[in-house]
Amino acid sequence: MAISFFLAPVLLFLLSSPAFAADSKNNPADQLVAVINANRTTAKSLALFDNPGLGCIALQYIKAYQGQCSEVGNMKKPPDSSFADTFAPNCGVQAQTLSPITGRLLGCQSMYINPEEAFSNILVQNSQSIEILHNKNHTQIGAAVTGTDGGSPYFWCVLFSNGMKNVSFVFENGEAKPVHPGCFSGNNDECSSGFRFAVRKSGIWAVVALALLGLAYIH
Repeated sequence: MAISFFLAPVLLFLLSSPAFAADSKNNPADQLVAVINANRTTAKSLALFDNPGLGCIALQYIKAYQGQCSEVGNMKKPPDSSFADTFAPNCGVQAQTLSPITGRLLGCQSMYINPEEAFSNILVQNSQSIEILHNKNHTQIGAAVTGTDGGSPYFWCVLFSNGMKNVSFVFENGEAKPVHPGCFSGNNDECSSGFRFAVRKSGIWAVVALALLGLAYIH
């Protein structure tokens, strides 16, 4: 009885937090777009349309690296043909609606961090990335984040385009094909369950640790 009394409030707090909520609407890709648009408007640049088709393409762009973090820093990138041949079909995007990519921001690291930190610590670190961020040719944005095989490393990707709203990166049937794991922006949905589990694994171990501490305290 004493153990239950000690652990119940702690477990209730942790399991009800956003990281553990199975029906959470939190989407770090959407949050990253919000951070970027806020930064652009502060710098007197226009906010960009969050295109879900482009967001899904950004998630496919990440998957092309096959979890190899070291490839990101070497300026390597998927061939342009991948957009029409692989990325669009995997997302259910009509290939004929693809528009030119006018910029990209890509980063990777072993630990998951929040979108604000990803923006300032991973994606925007030099004059080149700042120039990409504020490029006046951009009209649309798509962002994605995912872990690799349900865990580390974590990739963040932002793709910019100069396409027109509602006529570029259009889904075949009005919505993206199921893509797992990961999150992409603009789809007004929560992240895939696989990615949410990867992000909250550390929290689960925190619960286990607190339980063990509780047992030690009681005894």
